[in-house]
Order: sequence, then C-alpha cells, then structure tokens
Amino acid sequence: MNEANSPIQRPLGPLMIDIAGLGLSELERQRLCHPLVGGLILFSRNYQSPEQLEQLTSEVHALREPALPIAIDHEGGRVQRCRHGFTPLPAMRRLGELWERDPRAALTAAGELAYVLAGELRARGVDLSFTPVLDLDWGRSSVIGDRSLHGDPAVVVELAAAFIAGLRSAGMAACGKHFPGHGWVEADSHVDLPVDTRRLDELAPDLEPYRRLPLDAVMPAHVIYPQVDSRPAGFSPVWIRLLREELGFDGVIFSDDLSMAGASVAGDIVARCTAAWDAGCDMLLVCNTPESVGDLLARWRPVADPQRAARVERLSPLTRAVDWTSLQQEDVYQAGIKAARELSA
Repeated sequence: MNEANSPIQRPLGPLMIDIAGLGLSELERQRLCHPLVGGLILFSRNYQSPEQLEQLTSEVHALREPALPIAIDHEGGRVQRCRHGFTPLPAMRRLGELWERDPRAALTAAGELAYVLAGELRARGVDLSFTPVLDLDWGRSSVIGDRSLHGDPAVVVELAAAFIAGLRSAGMAACGKHFPGHGWVEADSHVDLPVDTRRLDELAPDLEPYRRLPLDAVMPAHVIYPQVDSRPAGFSPVWIRLLREELGFDGVIFSDDLSMAGASVAGDIVARCTAAWDAGCDMLLVCNTPESVGDLLARWRPVADPQRAARVERLSPLTRAVDWTSLQQEDVYQAGIKAARELSA
C-alpha cells in the first residue's frame, strides 16, 4: 500500500456512529476518520448479503490504525440485523425454556448458538455484537420480553456464562446489557423515559449477572432509578461508580444510543454526550441522526482520556477470524445451526 492510501494513524475516539446505507459516502469516510470517532455501529439498512457486508467492513477497517471496531445488535429473535445468508437465531428465551426441561442441554446450546453468532459475524468483518441481554424476565417489559434468558438470576448467570464462552471461542468479546436491569420497567426507552422505583436492595437480583459474569463490556440502561439517583443509569456517576468499584468491572462501558427518547432528559446531543462522558462511559453511541453527528464533531470538545481509549482497544478481536468457507466445516458450527433450527421450531 502506498503512503497516500495508508490508514490514518490515530487513537480511537469516544464516539461510535452509524452510516446511511450499504457503502460509505465521502462524508462518512471523513467522519469515520475524525479524531472524536472510535467505532462504527451497523443496522439492518447496512446489510444486503454476506459478501456486501465483508466488502463494507474491509473498507472501514482499512481507514485507520488501529482499525475502527465495528459493532452490531445481533442477539437473535427480534433483534438480528443480518438475516439473508446468516443463520436465523432464536430468541434467547428459548434457551431459558430449554433449561426448564434439560439444563445441561441448554448450556450446550447456549455455547453453540453463541459460536454461530460470533463466527458468522467475524467471518464477514464485524468485531462485536451487543450481546448477551442480561435483563431478567419479570414478565413486565415488552421491549425486553423474549430477549431475556430467564427470570431467575442464577439461571441467567449460568446460561450467559456458557454463551460468553461460545462468543470468546469465536474470538468475540461479550457486552452485557442493560445495566443495572431493564426488565422491570414497562416503558420502552427508545420512545419514552422509563422509571424503576425499586430501592437498591430490591434491584439485587438484576445486578447479580453483573456481579458474577466475566464481561468485557457493559451497556447501561436509559432508565431512571430514583431511589438511587435522579439521572438515567448511563448519565449517572453513582451507577457507573457502583459498577466500577463495588462490582469491580474494568471493561468498556458503552452508552446506549444517545439519540433515543430515554436520553432526552440530558438536553441536546452535545449535552447528552457530555453527561454520559462525565459520568464515566467510555464509548458513546449516536445513531440514526447524522445531523447530530455533524453537530457533535463541530462543537463537542471532551478532554482526551488515554485510559478509556486503551479499554476500547482491548475489545479488539481475541483471535483471528475463521473464514466463511472453513467455518461451515466446523463441528461446533454445525451443532449450533442444528440447535438454532430446533429452538426456533
């Protein structure tokens, strides 16, 4: 590669942004190279086929050094951004239902499904999926619903641990969400600002997965817990301090999408990013509002924090990705496809 086409040498910034379509526009290339940007999140609109995805991710990774991490929400069930050409994954509740019949089979299936999820994404250049969902199924939240593994925190910990092991065996880090728990509130933080009125001691079951699981990253909820703090968890130094100090978490803290209605309490997009950054989030997501990204890049001036940038760089893939053709031949991958088919049925 000649010098003119060499990737830009630049530390990862604190913003994770999105793009409009199946490829990069010139403006999007410029924005992805901006010092404040440190990652790209993809959506269904950015996916057409496995081959198109691989071409897109290759182009993004070639822009900078270190390469921008590319993330996606790819959980299974309702939340699976890449469909045509990818294995249809069941909602995670199916694992919890299998646990009720056969715990050992559920643990095996959890690891196999995670390997399929991570292996397929990584073979096409996606570095991270925001998974697993650790919210307990309290039977109250429609936006969480069957995305939850189970209502019993001990079962969630067991299944999520097997799932995390499956992700890591394919070289992908694990991001638990939505801290400290989104399963109790009925409102959807995409369009509303949920409030969970329970006391901290009443939230203990929801916190148990974060206390016990070896997570690489965590995403706080756009939920207010007024008995603990008046600010949503992702804007709350109280909650971030509890996660860091009491629970001993030293990985990456992602904000949830700061364009969501649940983030509006903090003000405009610059105020939202400032609040989340000051609270202690390492990487801030700004999605579906390209005008907000332009505003941020023009006006936001956070103080650089090398420690936070180093945390994000540790999320780099843990191993080299298996190519798509070789992946199809692996026994664990074939077992995962079989488990996905049976659980979806």
